[in-house]
Amino acid sequence: MKLGMNMLLWASHVTEAHYPIFEKIKKAGFDGVELPLFEGDAAHFTAIGAELARQGLGCTTVTCLSTDANPISEDAKVRQAGLDRIKWALDMTACLKGDVLAGPYHSALGHFSGNPPTTDEKHRAVEVLRAAAVHAQSVNVKMAIEYLNRFECYFVTTARQMAELVDAVNHPWFRCMYDTFHAHIEEKGQADAIAALAPRFIHVHLSENDRGVPGTGQVRWEETFHALKKINYQGWMTIEAFGRALPDLAAATKVWRDLYAHADDVYIEGGRFLRDGWAKAQA
Repeated sequence: MKLGMNMLLWASHVTEAHYPIFEKIKKAGFDGVELPLFEGDAAHFTAIGAELARQGLGCTTVTCLSTDANPISEDAKVRQAGLDRIKWALDMTACLKGDVLAGPYHSALGHFSGNPPTTDEKHRAVEVLRAAAVHAQSVNVKMAIEYLNRFECYFVTTARQMAELVDAVNHPWFRCMYDTFHAHIEEKGQADAIAALAPRFIHVHLSENDRGVPGTGQVRWEETFHALKKINYQGWMTIEAFGRALPDLAAATKVWRDLYAHADDVYIEGGRFLRDGWAKAQA
């Protein structure tokens, strides 16, 4: 298991001003960080990748899409914009020397049609995501698509729907991920959701039910770790938590109150809890 920390706790665009945070995360026993990809160019991310390597940290990335770059849109130009955006994110991940691009880039975040996903939308997604997977293979970055809860998207909201999409795309570089926060809302049980996705997922987000410090809420961590060990999961497990420090992100993630006393609590106390829980869990 490789333990990571999502930098969205501090920034939606990571710069050299955040290098001291890398040091703190490394000192706390983490193996790497997850960088959000919303802006920036190759030179910017190449420099950050070099700093991460200098500090002995690995890297994954995460991104999402807006309505003007929606892979399931009826408009071919909008679908192409979605594909271009995914390719850009894959390229920037390669510049960072990252190995996984995570996120819900199967459709536009926060956009709803008022209906369940249609057959046509599913076909469009497969076409765009398969083309993205071909590019992913060319830059040596695995895709780990994410399903979200019903309040954040309508296209893919359960583990079984996610498994169906991965199987439909049918490309070895297109895989998926598991997120404890979304599963807590949508699934009947953590173990069943993990079993439904196996062996398709290559990335895990560890997030408490309130997006605060892992171990302080209602997520069934013992069940989660047992299920992950049962399938011999050995990839990244990355803490994802949000706060009110970034107003736009707080609004997007519906964080209206403080979920922890200090951001350091998330990766220090949360990291300790997760490492201990993982060590104690039986397969």
